[in-house]
Amino acid sequence: MSNRSSNTTAVPEAKSAMDRFKFEVANELGVPLTNGYNGNLTSRQNGSVGGNMVRKMIEAQERQMSGTGAAMQSTGTGSGMGTNTGTDTGMGTPSQSVGTGNMTQM
Repeated sequence: MSNRSSNTTAVPEAKSAMDRFKFEVANELGVPLTNGYNGNLTSRQNGSVGGNMVRKMIEAQERQMSGTGAAMQSTGTGSGMGTNTGTDTGMGTPSQSVGTGNMTQM
């Protein structure tokens, strides 16, 4: 059995991007996530944030693997891997996309 905590980032350089992504997803879902202690939130609220993060990351990876579109897409409703403000909190470096090199706006 490993002593490694499951609450660590596999790629330390991605920690700040993952934190921004987490807060973006929480905001989209209406979950009042704050820095630090969030013991006032229910397991359902916390789980919905993590579950939606995973769903969005899988969706972006599927897009990248299929070659049918940018890995980080933003829609007019704020869903997707990017945001409508031009701040990219998805996987990879800011404003990085697959194929064209541009962040796709729908």
